[in-house]
Amino acid sequence: MEKLAAEENVAVKWIAFPLHPETPPLGSTLEQLFAGRGMDIPAMLARLEANAKAEGLAWGMRTMTFNSRRAQELGKWAEEQGKGEAFHMAMFQAYFADGRNLYDLKVLAQGAAQAGLDQDAAMEAVESGRYASAVDEDWAYSRQVGISAVPSFLAGRRLLVGAQPYVQLKALVDNARQGGQLL
Repeated sequence: MEKLAAEENVAVKWIAFPLHPETPPLGSTLEQLFAGRGMDIPAMLARLEANAKAEGLAWGMRTMTFNSRRAQELGKWAEEQGKGEAFHMAMFQAYFADGRNLYDLKVLAQGAAQAGLDQDAAMEAVESGRYASAVDEDWAYSRQVGISAVPSFLAGRRLLVGAQPYVQLKALVDNARQGGQLL
């Protein structure tokens, strides 16, 4: 996305998505999350790791999934502070590479500091709940446009779901520009 934003002069807007919102605050094992679905979890993780490495993204072999609602709310605050991209990248690292719990206030405070944000102000923002409605609006929008997984990429009326190579993202942008509908 960074390359696309720089080379194609497009802005990236993060939209919160309710990926497993039922996950409890302390998280769930991947086995619990995918129970009864016939998933080959090691194979799935190996594919995700290969995709991440091919794109130069940090990745760790995690065994847990965590509720991201608080991180999404804090992300809305970070965006208002002009540090949204840095905060989202800190949360990506914490979750996908380090396997940390994004519902944990300490993890969120550390991510805020890593992004250059004031930790006390960050904690006040997330604990106040004042960004809950912004996340609810994003969740409703994501359902409206047909987002079903993360990451998803939307430009114009075209949606790409799942991790995508640069060439696919560039084609998405080119297609939207040709149709005069780049969002």
